[in-house]
Amino acid sequence: MELWILIGGLVILIAFGVFRFIKANKVLTTLTEDEFRQGYRKAQLIDVREPKEFDGGHILGARNIPLSQMRNRLVEIRKDKPVYFYCQNGTRSSRAALMLDKKGYQDLNQLKGGFKKWTGKIKVKK
Repeated sequence: MELWILIGGLVILIAFGVFRFIKANKVLTTLTEDEFRQGYRKAQLIDVREPKEFDGGHILGARNIPLSQMRNRLVEIRKDKPVYFYCQNGTRSSRAALMLDKKGYQDLNQLKGGFKKWTGKIKVKK
């Protein structure tokens, strides 16, 4: 009996993860580094990593709005301009996009592979 409860819980957890993945792919455009470079200067470039990660190196011109603070800082993000997100590998930027989609934001984009795949200029806090 306990095994069936455990298996049922695991199935529900996996189904929820698959649902979020599919939903994120519908509201978020994943861009290659070249595509990302073409548009991020005309958009709102947001690094959703934590401040320590941001200070360790970030894409030139990015603002740091960590996913953990996103809900409280939505007023800093305009709805009328494209949003270009990135995090370390893409997980947090997907979650940020889902959050913004619920609030009516559109034109949400993320860097494929995240910051760890970025080969362009970066800025490091001294």
